[in-house]
Amino acid sequence: MFYTQDRTQQRQFLANAWQKFLNKQVLNPLETQLTQVIGIHPEYHKLISDIESDYSPEQGKVNPYLHINLHLSLREQLSINQPLGIKKIYQKILIQTKGQHETEHKMMDCIAQMIFSAQKNNMPIDNQSYIHCLQSQSH
Repeated sequence: MFYTQDRTQQRQFLANAWQKFLNKQVLNPLETQLTQVIGIHPEYHKLISDIESDYSPEQGKVNPYLHINLHLSLREQLSINQPLGIKKIYQKILIQTKGQHETEHKMMDCIAQMIFSAQKNNMPIDNQSYIHCLQSQSH
C-alpha cells in the first residue's frame, strides 16, 4: 500500500491511479486495487480529481479518500486473515447481506470506530474491541 502521512500525496496517488484507469493505461497492483474500489463508487468518480477539498462529518460529507482507504485496509486484513478470524466473520456477514460491497461497508464501520476510539483516547488500536464489533455485525 502507498504509505505516507502527507494527505496531498495520498490523494494525488489515488487521483493519478483513477486517471490512468480512465486513460486505459497499465496499472500496478495497488493502482488496480484502488481503481476497483473507486469503480464501485460512482458517487466518487468526479470527486477523486479534487484533492484539495475537505470533507467533514459535520457538513454531512463522506470523505471519499478515507472511504476508499477503509475498503483497502479491510481487503488487506481479509487477504492475510488478520486479525485472526476476520475471514470467518466476513463469510458470516456475506451470507446475511448477500453482497461483497454491503459486507465491506458493515465491517468498515468497525474499522472506523476502532480508529476513532484509538485516536480519541490516544491509545493503541484495540483488536479485541474490533473483533467484538465485527462479531456483532454478524448476528
